[in-house]
Amino acid sequence: MSDKLKQIINKQGEQQIGSTEHSADIVQLVGFIIGEEEYAVPILTIQEIIKPIRWTRVPQTPAYVLGVFNLRGSVIPLIDLRTKFGLRPLKHSDETRFFVLKQGDEVAGFVIDRLTMAIRIKKSDIGAAPDTIAADDSMIAGVGKQAGRILTILKVDKLLARDF
Repeated sequence: MSDKLKQIINKQGEQQIGSTEHSADIVQLVGFIIGEEEYAVPILTIQEIIKPIRWTRVPQTPAYVLGVFNLRGSVIPLIDLRTKFGLRPLKHSDETRFFVLKQGDEVAGFVIDRLTMAIRIKKSDIGAAPDTIAADDSMIAGVGKQAGRILTILKVDKLLARDF
């Protein structure tokens, strides 16, 4: 487990201490920035968070598929979320991270602009995806409201779906 992921989990644990809310009423997420927007995914779907490493380009894939990288012997596809979300690609900065999502047998790495924080949010503070999006096709699981900010919660299965 990466140091950054350990820090996020530890911070999450600190937030739980002193919490009187039932854990069934709370969703635990990890927040990150793509462009100007904040997104989040369930903390338990994150296998690793790492600084960018070398990857190999794979021909005849969509522009958002940067290629593949080797993570301790596993070859993992690398997807640039900026490009997938229709934003122009940026050169990696000191805050750029790769996070590896895993759900069942599906695993992929994603490039994010920067991490924000571990987030504990009440289920009652999560609204449905906007009506402007077809629910089945959407990558949006819901929209969370917390401390004056809004974050888009993404569907991990849609992120991991192979459409290339």
